[in-house]
Amino acid sequence: MSSEMKICELDQSVKDIAKKFRFRKEKNNAAVVLKIDAAKLLIVIDEEYEDMTPDELQEELPGHQPRFVLYSYVLKHDDGRVSYPLCLIRIIPQGCKPEMAMMYSGSANLLVKETQVTKVMELRDKEDFTEEWLKEKLAFFR
Repeated sequence: MSSEMKICELDQSVKDIAKKFRFRKEKNNAAVVLKIDAAKLLIVIDEEYEDMTPDELQEELPGHQPRFVLYSYVLKHDDGRVSYPLCLIRIIPQGCKPEMAMMYSGSANLLVKETQVTKVMELRDKEDFTEEWLKEKLAFFR
């Protein structure tokens, strides 16, 4: 029953960009940062970034406010192959307002379902969002 719980709706622009991301042909890192508009109970686009490493993106994220990050990552494998996993990273920093943390946690399943992302991760501190952390997490999905 809890998987059917819905706190927020997705703005149509989020659905559109998620579809675009799934089928993107570019061969660089890209991110869409999403936030919840608490007044409207709506998940909306906060920022879009092209050609940014996880470490660079980390610098752009707010320190004490939760965010969802839809991230298309260029992953270079040890055998020379290159893949482009699409990840959804939920960042809920320690010390953020409990009601915001609950909104993000309660909306995550809907976002995963609507975006059809299979590589879902969570962070409690944006400082942990590094290239090394992402590669370690993606190794779990192989």
